[in-house]
Amino acid sequence: MAERRKPAAARGKAPAPKIGNSTHFPADAPPERLLRYYADMVLIRKFELSADQMYKRAKIGGYCHLNLGEEATVVGLMAALRPTDYLFTNYRDHGYALMRGLNPGPVMAELFGKSTGVSKGRGGSMHMFDTGARLMGGYGIVGGQIPPATGAALALTYRGGPGPDAEVVMCQMGDGTTNIGAFHESLNLAAVWHLPIVYVVVNNRLGMGTTVEAAAGEPELYKRGCSYRIPGERVDGTDPVAVREGAQRALDRARLEREPALLEVMSYRLRGHSVVDPARYRSAADVETAQAADPVPLLRQRLLAEGLLDEATAQGIEADADQKVAAAVEFADASPAPTPDQLFDYAYASPVANASHALPGDPAVVIP
Repeated sequence: MAERRKPAAARGKAPAPKIGNSTHFPADAPPERLLRYYADMVLIRKFELSADQMYKRAKIGGYCHLNLGEEATVVGLMAALRPTDYLFTNYRDHGYALMRGLNPGPVMAELFGKSTGVSKGRGGSMHMFDTGARLMGGYGIVGGQIPPATGAALALTYRGGPGPDAEVVMCQMGDGTTNIGAFHESLNLAAVWHLPIVYVVVNNRLGMGTTVEAAAGEPELYKRGCSYRIPGERVDGTDPVAVREGAQRALDRARLEREPALLEVMSYRLRGHSVVDPARYRSAADVETAQAADPVPLLRQRLLAEGLLDEATAQGIEADADQKVAAAVEFADASPAPTPDQLFDYAYASPVANASHALPGDPAVVIP
């Protein structure tokens, strides 16, 4: 009889991820691009800190999940993605919306549930959507984005074959999502059908409050594509350049070879799973490690050390982000909320016969 395999916890942890170890930029990295990455990361950081405050002031309802600690991951991924590519994300989507070019005002207004929001106030924090930016969500259900993203990649195969101008799909998810059936079913179909899609796993080491090692038989998540002969790669999520380069390699495979790829981006989540999560399950040592790998000050320090940034310019970038976020909050505050008579607007993309427009309290049947 074969020896019973030990649980993951008994087998020991996976090799420690290399996070926050980058010290030098590639020689061919343009200084202006690096400065733009820093400015983008600061904007996401300031926006998310403001969203946290607005939630606690009851300006934002429902759930609210922040990108704090994942700014370099967001910026690096979006720097590699073209405007003609399609993006599907999970519910931690504010930073992605900003980096797809959406104005901070409508993004904040969406959090406030206002009619000027990017989803007309219907989506809120978890459901950012903009067809012009090819941002296809924002999905509140864990893994809900994976099958639609895979279907979108299938649709792209009918538009033409591989090539330098081909459109591709990027599907972002958290580490815990790799344990659900839709993940494996979708990867299998992507391999069988040779789909132009990149699955990106943002591994912040905690599926809500459970560590990856305690929940995954294979905690090195980039290897999970091996069953489907999908190549995987793990990159440092605190370095936007490393993330961009890794994403570019994966996207090139999808674009030029029309084959799927799996990218695991290692980062730390600086706060709880959502705004209301105090994260008491994290040890003091774990919190300290996460703070030491904070990508925003890490990039600031690297830019200063290499003479690409001075203190005055850094402060100017941060002040500009503060101003943009303050203006976004002012815009959201001043925007109107949807009215009851607009309840059924945007429910369907086109008119649907016999669609109900009854409001709560209306009679189910009207007898003449």
